[in-house]
Amino acid sequence: MKRRTERYWTITWRQFQKRKIAVIGLVLVAVLMLVAILAPLLANDRPIIMRYQDRYYFPAAIDYAQFRNVEFDKVVAKFEKSDFAMFPPVRYTPTQYNLTDRLQGPGRKHLLGTDDRGRDILTRMIYGTRVSLSVGFVAVGIYIAIGTVFGAIAGYYSGKIDIVLSRILEIVLCFPTFFLIIAVIAFLPPSIYNIMVVIGITGWTGVARLVRGEFLRLKSQDFVTAARALGANEFRIIFWHTLRNALGPVFVSATFGVAGAILTESALSFLGFGVPPPTPSWGDILAQSRQYVEFAWWLAVFPGAAIFITITAYNLVGEGLRDAIDPRLRQ
Repeated sequence: MKRRTERYWTITWRQFQKRKIAVIGLVLVAVLMLVAILAPLLANDRPIIMRYQDRYYFPAAIDYAQFRNVEFDKVVAKFEKSDFAMFPPVRYTPTQYNLTDRLQGPGRKHLLGTDDRGRDILTRMIYGTRVSLSVGFVAVGIYIAIGTVFGAIAGYYSGKIDIVLSRILEIVLCFPTFFLIIAVIAFLPPSIYNIMVVIGITGWTGVARLVRGEFLRLKSQDFVTAARALGANEFRIIFWHTLRNALGPVFVSATFGVAGAILTESALSFLGFGVPPPTPSWGDILAQSRQYVEFAWWLAVFPGAAIFITITAYNLVGEGLRDAIDPRLRQ
């Protein structure tokens, strides 16, 4: 019986699993994604599920708008024997403040302490995960799309088209990316969407150069020649046959890019150009620590550790994926 040929990504996954530290990074990334998705169920002042007057409600998620201004302590006081409410582990919202609890250290009431407005740091850290990962994935998605199109066209056609696109790429590379982002954001209204778009449209050059190099290598391969001989149009040859074989290094670049985008967003928030308040952001929490660094150590330690762990996890995944894709490193 003929042995079935293993698929490329099956081999890559098996090679990736051999690098335990990369697997640990992948687990950390998965945990962060779950925290971001389940944030309303982890930290909220509304119950996850509630039975009241013989009806079931889900105020933290499905019925959120219906219970927007409801004080649940008063509702719970009216409960009968058959009624119940299950609250999230952390019973605070990211914008809920209490000036009497301002700048309290980690304790039983606030596990990671409070900021200068009495807001719970743990809650803001949980919701800040959403902001960081959203910026990372959306910004990387934008510049992967732009860089892939530019690189594919330049690498496939070569000649004058390659020269023109390469000169455009080199002009963009001349500008320091971070200062270009600050310059653009300074003229735009503060918004998380503006940050995503600006990071996306300024970070595509590396992907474009990578894809261009892959296309220059692949366009002379037999499968491209066969597709052309069978009458396939250029669009199909570029974006179906050739691009599919050039995506491995792009995925590696995207993994490192997410870490870079998260770091850029945190740096922008730290400098005051990031996500507008009161939206929680790790960089914004870290920025508050500048005024209270002598005694409110938790404002610097916890968001700083979150940024460090997240970026390290993505870099470990990127390095593991890079090594798994490289056939020279396979045993």
